[in-house]
Amino acid sequence: MDYILQGLKEGILLLFKLDKELYRIIFLSVAVSSTATALSSFLAIPIGVYLGIKRFRLKGLFSRILYTFMSIPSVVVGLLVAISLSRRGPLGSLQLLYTPTAMIIAQTILVFPLALGLVYNLSKNRGKEIEKIGLTLGARRFDVIILIVRELKIYLFINVITVFSRAISEVGAVMIVGGNIKGHTRVITTSIAMFNSMGSYSRAIALGLVLLLISFLINSIIYSYNKED
Repeated sequence: MDYILQGLKEGILLLFKLDKELYRIIFLSVAVSSTATALSSFLAIPIGVYLGIKRFRLKGLFSRILYTFMSIPSVVVGLLVAISLSRRGPLGSLQLLYTPTAMIIAQTILVFPLALGLVYNLSKNRGKEIEKIGLTLGARRFDVIILIVRELKIYLFINVITVFSRAISEVGAVMIVGGNIKGHTRVITTSIAMFNSMGSYSRAIALGLVLLLISFLINSIIYSYNKED
């Protein structure tokens, strides 16, 4: 028990001392996950709203497939991206493997189904009435999508925050495509795993505390908006 308390104390001290290595890891994690969240949300919001209000055959089957991909294992995505970016892969000439760009690509692919599923489900359940009002006022399909996005912007924001939470807490995909290279592709989750295996518990605990703080802030934002609803 003493070594746990000692590790906690040393971890907190490292954060207050502004340890360069730790903060480089934290900033890269936030940058990679924020970029992946922005890219996936930019694509998922209009597509999800459109599919949510559109009537088409096999919509039930599409929903089941989409909800399945929402929980796709991160290591599978990481493996597919790594193969694609490897020297013998179709995108090997870009030389992106083991770079932050590869990590962004992997996380974007990983969280896109989640972003799409959340928006699709929201639009399907709450977009119908807004669509009717828009069509009654003579709005075109594109205008209806814009109207739904505006009316549901709070809920869409909560979805984006949820997607970011998924992105920053995953470890499999970024470990495979990033390689956990010091000063280059180390993020919070991969570093925690590495520091734990090395016995550097103070650094692992420090990063764990940061991840818990981020999770707390995310859940606080979601709770505050849900409370207002």
